[in-house]
Amino acid sequence: MTAKADRNSEFEALVAGRHNNPFGVLGPHTEAAGRVVRTLQPHAAKVELVDAAGAPMAAMKKIHAAGLFEAPLPPRKRHYALRITDGSGLSYVIEDPYRFPSALGEMDLYYLGEGSDRYIYKKLGAHLRQLQGVAGTRFAVWAPNASRVSVIGDFNGWDGRQHVMRLHPGNGIWEIFIPAVGNGTLYKYEVQDKNGNLLPLKGDPYASYHEPPPGNASIVFDSDYDWQDSEWMQRLTVEPNLDKPISIYEVHLGSWRRKDDGSYLSYRNFADELVDYVADMGFTHIELMPVSEHPFDGSWGYQPIGLFAPTQRFGAPDDFRYFVDRCHASNIGVIMDWVPAHFPNDDHGLRQFDGSYEHEDPRKGAHADWGTLIFNYGRREVMNYLLGSALYWISEYHIDGLRVDAVASMLYLDYSREQGEWLPNEYGGNENLEAVAFLRRLNTEIHSHCATSFAEESTAWPGVSKPVHAGGLGFTYKWNMGWMNDTLSYMSEDPVHRKHHHDKMTFGLVYAFNENFVLPLSHDEVVHGKRSILGRMPGDDWQQFANLRAYYTTMFAHPGKKLLFMGNEIAQRHEWNHDRSLDWHLLQYAPHQGVQKLVRDLNRLYRDTPALHEVDFSGDGFEWIQWDDRDSSVLSWLRRDRSGGIVVCVVNLTPIVRNDYQIGVPFAGKYRVVLNSDDEKYGGSGVGAASYEATSPGHHGRPYSLRLCLPPLAALIMEPAPVVGGA
Repeated sequence: MTAKADRNSEFEALVAGRHNNPFGVLGPHTEAAGRVVRTLQPHAAKVELVDAAGAPMAAMKKIHAAGLFEAPLPPRKRHYALRITDGSGLSYVIEDPYRFPSALGEMDLYYLGEGSDRYIYKKLGAHLRQLQGVAGTRFAVWAPNASRVSVIGDFNGWDGRQHVMRLHPGNGIWEIFIPAVGNGTLYKYEVQDKNGNLLPLKGDPYASYHEPPPGNASIVFDSDYDWQDSEWMQRLTVEPNLDKPISIYEVHLGSWRRKDDGSYLSYRNFADELVDYVADMGFTHIELMPVSEHPFDGSWGYQPIGLFAPTQRFGAPDDFRYFVDRCHASNIGVIMDWVPAHFPNDDHGLRQFDGSYEHEDPRKGAHADWGTLIFNYGRREVMNYLLGSALYWISEYHIDGLRVDAVASMLYLDYSREQGEWLPNEYGGNENLEAVAFLRRLNTEIHSHCATSFAEESTAWPGVSKPVHAGGLGFTYKWNMGWMNDTLSYMSEDPVHRKHHHDKMTFGLVYAFNENFVLPLSHDEVVHGKRSILGRMPGDDWQQFANLRAYYTTMFAHPGKKLLFMGNEIAQRHEWNHDRSLDWHLLQYAPHQGVQKLVRDLNRLYRDTPALHEVDFSGDGFEWIQWDDRDSSVLSWLRRDRSGGIVVCVVNLTPIVRNDYQIGVPFAGKYRVVLNSDDEKYGGSGVGAASYEATSPGHHGRPYSLRLCLPPLAALIMEPAPVVGGA
């Protein structure tokens, strides 16, 4: 075939959208006859080469009917632009994207290919740049199996032939700099697979902003936010502060509170209303159910489509930054639910992007239960994508912690699968070794960036919250699903039957110090027919509220960090509904006000009392006084701090007032009741004294004892009164 025939073949491929190296044809080139410029402008009637001042240099000749133009580049001219005249006679000047070199340097490409670039999101995605003095946007995306990738948008009439990207074959990255494209521009990727077949139009996996439904385009967005939380950030440490109080308020932003017309509040509304509320209630952290972009409201965010973008439902990315900033100004940490376990199969997402992100075999690559796909954790580029997302939220949005959802589904190859529906690992086991390696790397990176990690892991996998160097997965904390299931089951029993289920309240202490546990009463416990937490409590209305108050007080006195889902603190009667606001009107009723006051006081007491939080993950911080009084359904224990301070906790889980109930204590003297869940201000009956005197003889193997009046369905927290003028 002649050189001319070769060139014509290239032209045909170019105008047909089948050419994978347009930089070899378009833009300026030196050929035998001299320098020449080519451009593909399918919608142009006429194209001219012009200089920087807009003066004509040459009229371009249409060399293909589909809109391929060519002209000689005059001698000694290095820079040029294109004046386009369309069919209506409208004329405008553009810079030629094919005259610019790669906006990714050699070292960028090297680290991206090696997989060692922690901040991959700064290289891939859409970023405003100045190249050779020209403002525009650099687009870059990983698609190693694609035969062509183009950027499309309003700037090219959504025509995939016009901005075909440059392939860096060593690492499968496609990249192009497009002049004059700026903030707010909508775009997608048009991708051809390795066989030349067009895939559904794709959003940018690294997009930092997404178009609202029904559209699904990505949006160019570069932040200019000026953070004000330097004091907060300077207090962060690489080593987690396991001895600090953590009381988490879990929130679904779309249903915490809505406007009168039923529409969403904005991030900036939340920055005022939610932050002020959480600060007043005394919680130390807000945990956000996933705010990364997701197409389906009913997934609650757990099927994300954009792991680098806060959802547009509540505002722009910088509005979300403002929300986090306001949290920090109010001394509230921000935890975000983050979902690397799976992704939805929406056509515009990662599904079959070019066959790169998921396993091809559904026995490893699909969750049949959820209708979602599983990341290929063994692929270096996929691991980098996920690690980059985690660090993006920490670095770019100052997120303090990530809660990883559905960890068990990542750890086990046979998770929710029957025999024959899964593939064993190389040793024949059911452990997903690639996911284990990913999680260990993830937690190492999170901690090195002074953030914390939380695992929602529902099995007995050992060492979930043990350090990586000690053989663990490296999470900072693990949700204690066993405690939650056992205690909720116990509390749902009629008090007359509770003595037969006493072990459900004590068994958790057998393993309480095996992990760094969080005690979660989360959104999962108030949906799908489980009823609200209040709704699970037995008895009449008074007994239900008394049970709830006793349960919350027991939770705050138990070893482990705390988590309450929104609505639990006001004793929501109905199950949570993601499509509507919480039932804030309930606060006009005294019993609901009482529970809210109790939670506020529990948070204050928990934060201010080292014995309740300082030694959560060692038996040194806990000691049973009496665990086996099942006939009375009474439990009593001590909590200790590192300085020898104690609190005494007693809970009576029957509706019977127990007078002269004796427990052993280590010190003589007055013990002050610092919280009684039966206090009248919480809606209780007000049974019990404000303090008790510990005297001889002792009891329960301790030198002194207290004789208490135990209120019905109530918990007491007491502390020794300070000795005035002595040790």
